[in-house]
Amino acid sequence: MTEPQHSTAQAGAGPWPAPAADGPLDSLTVVPGSKSQTNRALLLAGLSSGPSTLDGVLASRDTMLMRDGLTALGVDLQDLGPGRVRVSPPPTLHASPAPIDCGLAGTVMRFLPAAAAIAPGRTRFTGDAAASARPVAPVLDGLRQLGARVDGDRLPFALEAPARLPGRRVTIDSSGSSQFISALLLSAARYPEGIDLRHRGGSVPSAPHIAMTVAMLAERGVVVDQDDEDHWRVEPGPIRPLDAVVEPDLTNAAVFLAAAMAVGGTARVPGWPERTTQPGHLFLDVARTLGADARVADGTAVVTGAGPLHGAELDLHAASELTPVVAALAALAHGRTVISGVAHIRGHETDRLAALETELSRVGARIAQTDDGLEILGEGPRALHPARMRTYADHRMAHAGALIGLAVPGVSLDDVSCTSKTMPDFPSMWADLAGSR
Repeated sequence: MTEPQHSTAQAGAGPWPAPAADGPLDSLTVVPGSKSQTNRALLLAGLSSGPSTLDGVLASRDTMLMRDGLTALGVDLQDLGPGRVRVSPPPTLHASPAPIDCGLAGTVMRFLPAAAAIAPGRTRFTGDAAASARPVAPVLDGLRQLGARVDGDRLPFALEAPARLPGRRVTIDSSGSSQFISALLLSAARYPEGIDLRHRGGSVPSAPHIAMTVAMLAERGVVVDQDDEDHWRVEPGPIRPLDAVVEPDLTNAAVFLAAAMAVGGTARVPGWPERTTQPGHLFLDVARTLGADARVADGTAVVTGAGPLHGAELDLHAASELTPVVAALAALAHGRTVISGVAHIRGHETDRLAALETELSRVGARIAQTDDGLEILGEGPRALHPARMRTYADHRMAHAGALIGLAVPGVSLDDVSCTSKTMPDFPSMWADLAGSR
C-alpha cells in the first residue's frame, strides 16, 4: 500500500475529536455558496467589460486565494456585505508584481495563469508544498501554444505574457482534469484570436464542470461552439458584466445529507436548485442506489436513512469529488461496493485513492484500490473501530473522516482546519448536525 503525500493545510492544525451521533438525526443545514461557481464568477467578473455585483459568494481559503490573485492582476473587489462582492475590472490586466499564491486550489493554479496570459509581462505562481504534485502542465502547454512563455510544468512557475498572444489553435490532454479545459475557455474571449481548443486523450472527467463553465460564459454573452465532445471554439470579444447569485455548494452538501445514511434519521439541505450544472446534485442518485430515500421537496434536498445501507457498483466519473464521502458510506454499508471512473483523483489535493485506502483501513474497513477506483467490502459500522485518521490537508478527506466518526465513537482527525478550503465553519456545522435529534 503506497501512502499519499502528507502536508498541513495551515498553521494551528491539531487533533479534532469527531462528534459521534447519539441516535438518528433530524437536521437542517444551510450550506454556503459553491466554490466552483464562486471562483468562476469572480474570474469572469474580473475579465468583463464593466462592474458586476455577486451574491452568495463563498468565503473560504480557495475563494480568498482567487480574490487575492485577481487583485494582484489589477481587479478591484469590494465587499458590500456578507456574501456580496462588487467586482470592478481594469481596462487591461497587468502582470503581478509579487508571486500569486495558489495554495492547494486547483481552480486558482489553473484558471489564473490562463487569465495572466493576457497581462503583458512576467507573473510568478507559487503554492503550498503539496501543490507541486497537482497536475497543471496541460494548461501551461496550452498557453505556450497560444504564445506565452512558461518556465516549468508544475508549481512554482513563472509565466511571461507577450503584448499580444498570437495563437488560436490549442490541443491538450485533459483526461486528468476538466479544469484544464475550463481554464482556457474562461479567458478565451479575451485572447486576441479567441481559441480553437481540442482535447486528445482519455475521456474528460467531471464533464458537468465544463458544462458549468460554458453556461456561465453564455450568461455573459460568450458563445462556445462545440461540434463534438472534444472540440470547443470561442471567438474574441467582450465578456458582459453580470450581477449574479451563486448557488449553494452541492458537493459540500453531500456530507451533511450522507450523515442520515450513516446513523439513520433525516438530513435536509435547503436551497437545492431545480436545475444546476453542479455535479454534486448526482449525490441524490448515489444515495438512492445505496438504499436511502432521497428527494427534493419545495427546494430542499431530503435524505432519510431508513435501514442498513447496501453495497453497489458506482461510476463516479462525472462527479469524482463525491468519492471520499461515498467511500466512507461504503465502509459503513453491508456488501461490496465498487467505485469506478475516478483514477484521476490521484492528482487531487492528495492522492485520494491512496489516502482513502490508508485511512479507511486504519479504522478497520476492507478496502483496496483498483486501476480506476476502489473496492470496499462493507461489514457495517460495528466492524469498524476508533482511530486517528489523517486528512492530508484535503477537505474531502476530512469530510470522509467526520462521517466515519459520526457512526464510530472515538474517531479523531489529525487536522480539521483543512476544511477552510471550501467551508471554514465546517467543525461547528458538523457539531450542530451531530447533536440534532
